[in-house]
Amino acid sequence: MDVTLFLSMLGFLWVAAITPGPNNTLLTAAGANFGFFRSLPLMTGIMLGMQCILLLVAFGVGSLLLLYPALHLTLKIAGSAYLLWLSWKIATAKYERLETNVTAAKPLAFWQGGLLQIINPKAWIMALGAVASFSLAGSAYLHSVLMISAGIAIVNIVAGIIWILFGSLIGLFLRSQRAWMIFNIFMGLLTAACVLLIWH
Repeated sequence: MDVTLFLSMLGFLWVAAITPGPNNTLLTAAGANFGFFRSLPLMTGIMLGMQCILLLVAFGVGSLLLLYPALHLTLKIAGSAYLLWLSWKIATAKYERLETNVTAAKPLAFWQGGLLQIINPKAWIMALGAVASFSLAGSAYLHSVLMISAGIAIVNIVAGIIWILFGSLIGLFLRSQRAWMIFNIFMGLLTAACVLLIWH
């Protein structure tokens, strides 16, 4: 894969990674509620989940979604249910000041970020688009998939850090329990609204 194609791929992946969606909403809420460092496991889970999706798509499993519409529908239903469950967890999260008692509440776990990718149709579409558009045929295929994998890792790290820092900054201004409750309900509603993106 030459530099021009790699940069084009990064542009495509960047737009998909930085725009608002379930991952970024969860990272913002985690950053606000738990701070930067305690949100990193969630970000890592999201990144590894995306890598798993990419490998599944690159080596044929993703084509099953195109061949069997019922499987795609099942994925949408499971993804919607999981997003609604996560939105409830965010909206009902207990108040916690970032500078005190950091062990009182727990952020979403590493595995939850990874699981979200497996049942997130947007992640599958991103991986399908990247492989279809930027993989090379023949003996260069494996190398191009590795480059796509590296590109996804790069954009997910940068975008994830930006959204966590954004959430952490918001968290510094949420000084009252009422403000935290309103913020968490708002973020929960945004996460629930991402269900609409799945069915669009």
